[in-house]
Formats: sequence, structure tokens, C-alpha cells
Amino acid sequence: MNAKRWIAVAVTATLIIVSVGINAMSWVFTRDWNSFVNEINLMETEVQETVVEDGSVDERIAVLTVDGVIQDVGEATIFSGAEYNHKQFLTQLNELSNDDTVKGIVLSVNSPGGGVLESSDIYDAIKEIQESKEIPVYVAMGGMAASGGYYISAPADKIYVHPETLTGSIGVIMQSVNYGKLAEKYGVEFPTIKSGPYKDMMSPTRDMKPEERAMLQEMIDDSYKRFVDIIVDGRGMSEAAVRKVADGRVMNGRQAIEAGLEDDYGKLPAVISAMKEDYHLEKAEVFEYGMPTNLKAILSMKAHDVFNGDVESQIMKKLLTENTAPRMMYLYGE
Repeated sequence: MNAKRWIAVAVTATLIIVSVGINAMSWVFTRDWNSFVNEINLMETEVQETVVEDGSVDERIAVLTVDGVIQDVGEATIFSGAEYNHKQFLTQLNELSNDDTVKGIVLSVNSPGGGVLESSDIYDAIKEIQESKEIPVYVAMGGMAASGGYYISAPADKIYVHPETLTGSIGVIMQSVNYGKLAEKYGVEFPTIKSGPYKDMMSPTRDMKPEERAMLQEMIDDSYKRFVDIIVDGRGMSEAAVRKVADGRVMNGRQAIEAGLEDDYGKLPAVISAMKEDYHLEKAEVFEYGMPTNLKAILSMKAHDVFNGDVESQIMKKLLTENTAPRMMYLYGE
């Protein structure tokens, strides 16, 4: 083949590549991405099962994982990444409630807690499964299962812990920031028009009034009482025994067992084995729910990696994804 033919082939190949590139770019920029993501989502099931241990498909043990702060922040975004997904977790619990092959649930918890409402959502769903299906629920605590992390564990038939697990922190917290004096120092004013005297309760620009503190304390006390009651019910302890350690203190595994809040030591594999032995489920299949594999989740995780690399992007993430309004939390730490 002479030089002219080689040049012609090269030119033709280049034109083909450029044409494909232009078409691809045109498809990307003209695509209705919301519709496209919806199409992908429709092709996928809401939950995905992964078999951990082979066994009988007629009697199965489900492993559920709560990892991270328990709060409903919506679907993963390019800034928030694929962290704990409240809606997805409740969907998993709903799937279990309708699956007659599931004969036991092991809940793996590694969480400092979170929102009062979200923790209650999980607790209520677990109780409903226990009462309607009459199947055991065991908990395997990880490095942390504090406050709301303990709240969702309380109804379990058995709770296993590691000696170094940070747990406890039983209580409710509600915080805000008061930068009124700082603003005053620099001459910053916050003109406020409100419909009632308490509409700006817990405002970050002024001190809280005594009557406002009393109102909020009453709310906190109601949520705290519910927390104590679910431990009394779940652990079979007296209210006095619960309140003795329900003062917000954190405990390690040994202290929690001695206080009656946990039953024994054991990591996740040992907890699964204990359930099999206790309920004659030696032949049961063990499965867990994995992360969704739809395109939206993949793009979110990849973009999260890109935007997670420096201080500036971390600040932007906080501004775009966090709701700064004060709220009651079953939460240990920030």
C-alpha cells in the first residue's frame, strides 16, 4: 500500500472517530438526564440481595447494616455521596416483612445515632416485623452503637458487642449556635419580622428566653421518656435501672454488658452462628442487602470521590447538604 492510500485510510479513520465523538457529545448534552436515570432505575429492583452463606432458600437469615448517622438526607448526590440512605433501609425492612423465607434478622450497627424521627422509624419497623412474623432479631454492634444506634438495637432478642465498642449515650440533645454578640461586635444586624413571639425560638442571633427553654425541655423530656421506655420494654429492665445509666454517658462493651444493656461479646460472623444454633437454622441461607448498582448511585459515588478531596469542597458539601435548623437528636458527638 503506497503512501497516498495510507494517508486516505488515516483521514477516513480520523473522520469516523471525530463523527463518533461529536455524536456522543451531542447525546450527552441533549439527553434528558432525569428521564434517563428514571429509565435505569426502573430496570433495577429496589433492593439487591447478595448471598453470604449458601443454604436452604426456604429458611434464610437476613443481614442488615446501619452504618453512619441515622438521618434522612434523601438520595445520594454528587456532594453527599452514598452514605446511610434512610429510605432505602426502610425499603429493606419492608421487603423482609413480606418475605416468608426469612426466619431471622441480624442487624449490624455502626452508628453514633441520628434523628429522633428516623431512629423511631427503624425501631417501629423492627417491632412490627417481630410481632407479625415472630422471628428473632439479633444485633452485632461495631465500633460505635451509641444513642440512636442503641435505640434501634433495643428491641433485639440479643445484643452482641465488642469490648471496645462505644455504646450507651442514652438521651436526647438539641443544640444551636448563638453568634449574636459576635455580630453585634462587627455591627451586623438581623431585622426579624415574625408572626408570633416564639417563631424565632433558638435563633442564633439572640439569647433564649426562660419560657422558650421550658417549652423545648418539655419536648426533650417526652423523647427521652420514649427512649427509656423502649429500653425497659426491649431489655426487660426496670425503669430505675435504665435511668441509672441513661444520663448520656458512653460505655464500652464490658460496662454495657454489666449494666444489662447488652448480652454478650461477639462479632458479626459469631452472631450469625449463634442465631443458627439458637433457632435450629444451621441449614439456612445467609444473605445481605448491597448498595444499589443503578447509574445514578454509581455517578454519585464517583463524583463524591472527586469533590471529596480538599478543604474547599468539604465546606461546599456542608453548605449544600446540611440542614442547620436545630432538631432533636438521639446522637453522640457532632
